[in-house]
Amino acid sequence: MSIPRFPVYVFDVDGTLLDSAPDICAAVQQVMSKHLPEPLSFEYVRKFIGFHLDAIFMEQLPHYTRAQYDEMIADYRTTYWAREHESTVRYPGALEAVSALGGLKSTATTKGTPTTRIVLEKFGLLPYFDHVQGTDGFPAKPEPDVILRSLAGLGAKPEDCLMIGDSTADIEAARRAGVKVCAVRYGYGDLDALARLEPDYWVSDLRELL
Repeated sequence: MSIPRFPVYVFDVDGTLLDSAPDICAAVQQVMSKHLPEPLSFEYVRKFIGFHLDAIFMEQLPHYTRAQYDEMIADYRTTYWAREHESTVRYPGALEAVSALGGLKSTATTKGTPTTRIVLEKFGLLPYFDHVQGTDGFPAKPEPDVILRSLAGLGAKPEDCLMIGDSTADIEAARRAGVKVCAVRYGYGDLDALARLEPDYWVSDLRELL
């Protein structure tokens, strides 16, 4: 199915614009190694990208307190930044797509907004975004908050927007926000699980949006 042009595009970041799993997973593994007797596999940790860090921490350490989770999140952020995105790369076609795509563009990511801006700038993507929105102290995807904040930042309406993401959290958040959604086939989400949620469109390369 061909994808029509939309006035507004909202992009997930990790697993959609950037292949950042090596740095994210390594940081999570390093933090979790201080709390678990056995290391977590890369494949296991990668499944949680796109969800709040609480998801993996609570699954592995359900007996911990809120304060302990918050300490682990702070530890993760320090560890992640220390890696300086050394193993992160843009997906093929990401720069070409966002630079050529018409309409307003924003982000909807579980990263915080300041972090998102820094990462987009590092990989040459920031100049092509009209607004940058991360998850800043409100519920993360699959709740719709970050998408709705993104639309508010653009002064846009849900019916004018296409959300592009790689996870079930992206699709569920888009549905709850009342926007159309396009799933990418190359990210970190399980394709069968994505298909069950019936996204409006699919792409294997972001240049297919053009």
